[in-house]
Amino acid sequence: MTDLYDVIRRRRDTRREFTGDPVPDDALERILRAAHAAPSVGMSQPWDFVLVRSRRTLRAFRDHVAAEREVFASTLTGERAETFSRITIEGICESGLGVVVGYDPTRGGSQVLGRHAIPDAGLYSVVCAIQNLWLAATVEGIGVGWVSFFREDFLRTLVGLPAHVRPVAWLCVGTVADLPDVPDLERFGWRERSSLDSVVHEERYRAR
Repeated sequence: MTDLYDVIRRRRDTRREFTGDPVPDDALERILRAAHAAPSVGMSQPWDFVLVRSRRTLRAFRDHVAAEREVFASTLTGERAETFSRITIEGICESGLGVVVGYDPTRGGSQVLGRHAIPDAGLYSVVCAIQNLWLAATVEGIGVGWVSFFREDFLRTLVGLPAHVRPVAWLCVGTVADLPDVPDLERFGWRERSSLDSVVHEERYRAR
């Protein structure tokens, strides 16, 4: 039990630590099996994993992300702009492997048990798979960085996802020199982790 809590504590969103060495095939299979073992609404297992190693594709996605980073940066001023300029969102090419995680709402048929009242339950299932992947990678000493600076249509076209499959994440996956003790966004002063007390409510929600 202690080991699980330690893995959760050590998990990091990796950027600058990638060494460029390939992920061993056996470790990658264990990581993907852990993701595929995630819970899913109605046992629908609505995820797909596209493994991207092509240097051309990695560079194309990197350039797209860089452009979207500039779009976001243009909305910032003052201290926020200065802080953001120090935060690295690279790792796409440096990791050597991108794992595109897609959500297929048709998986499991038209009547998915448990999804009738919460249509997004399938999407939540995919996020559970991503978390499993991330924790398993941490156990293996493999870094993972979740890239969110992308337009879904661009990524769908880039890796050939069908129109009905939603790209949820691009994960940079690779060997790392180490995992930082403090998350980058906290280390660079973007945000600090809130206290547990600030998000726990008894019986009913209470305003802070």
